[in-house]
Amino acid sequence: MVGIALAAISLVVTPVLGRAAPKTAAALDSGALRADAFETMTCAWLSLATLAGLGLNAIFGWWWADPLAALALIPLFVRESLKGLCREDDD
Repeated sequence: MVGIALAAISLVVTPVLGRAAPKTAAALDSGALRADAFETMTCAWLSLATLAGLGLNAIFGWWWADPLAALALIPLFVRESLKGLCREDDD
């Protein structure tokens, strides 16, 4: 239950922070803060997957839901990793 509560709170808080950070990064002209905003949005997706997996396990006993939710995030991680590797250093 603690994990479900933590994931739910994180799912509410991280998108708010993730949306606010790019504006602040642009105002400060900070590449590091811009990168942190992308990481924060990735954390929101992680929270969603964790909440889905833990919730399905708690409600239906589907032990495999959490690993399946994690595997569903692989395309997101690959895309973001490739973008990070291909991005020129602009700072």
